[in-house]
Amino acid sequence: MKVIRAKSAGFCWGVERAIQIAREEAQGGARRVYTDGPLIHNKQMMEALSKEDVQEVGDYQSSQALDLEQSADKESVVVVRAHGISPQRREYLKGLGLPFRDGTCPDVGIIAGKVKSHAERGFDVVIFGDPKHPEVIGLLGYSKGRGHVVNTLEDLEELPNFKGEVAMVSQSTMFTHEFKKLTSKLAESYPQLVVFDTICGATKERQSDLVALFKEGAEAIVVIGGKHSANTLKLAKLASSHKRPTFHVETADDIIPAEVSKFATVGVTAGASTPEFIIRSVCERLEAI
Repeated sequence: MKVIRAKSAGFCWGVERAIQIAREEAQGGARRVYTDGPLIHNKQMMEALSKEDVQEVGDYQSSQALDLEQSADKESVVVVRAHGISPQRREYLKGLGLPFRDGTCPDVGIIAGKVKSHAERGFDVVIFGDPKHPEVIGLLGYSKGRGHVVNTLEDLEELPNFKGEVAMVSQSTMFTHEFKKLTSKLAESYPQLVVFDTICGATKERQSDLVALFKEGAEAIVVIGGKHSANTLKLAKLASSHKRPTFHVETADDIIPAEVSKFATVGVTAGASTPEFIIRSVCERLEAI
């Protein structure tokens, strides 16, 4: 089987940065690192980091109270996940009395800054994204009660009638064409709508590289990444929209030879939180079929 790998498959720079921060703070296991929810959306990478005493605590949406054990034989530190958190959650974590390090992706930090600055100026802020995703939950915390999350055209219809100025941003891992569709629709009601295209460059690159796989002859697509990874789910959805068989796997063990052996050429891409060792093992498994 011929395997074509997307150029952008694997870690984005924000994920690499978060992992580097956690490892720096862990000092090879000399210190215990607590991450408020998963540092990144890949359980295999989190398991690998646990060997350096990087421990995930709390929950997916960073909403639970934390009861952190302070080891007598090593120092502990709290590291913020790549998806970011609300300012209220940040204040809570800093109040736990442990050293604190921020692993928020800088691209997400830029979105939070736009939400915060416009809310402070009296704008209502519409956020395109998944209301249950930790990034969106964190962004809402900066909106001073003026934030509204939408995911569909139907959601736009449910918005209140805004009396003042309106701004719109996007969760960093959404589809560009869907964002444009929603902003165009909202602008019909609010011609002075201020739009910030905050979909990150890594997300856009992955989406365009996936389309390139079809042009290179991929008959089917294997998308590698966590089942809760937003950008991985988007890649799988995009691949399916091109009417090609699509397989979303977390590891090489998820590949069923009988399902993929009928294809001579398979394209492989991966979400921004998927480590290289998993991508390599999936490619090797496919090539062996």
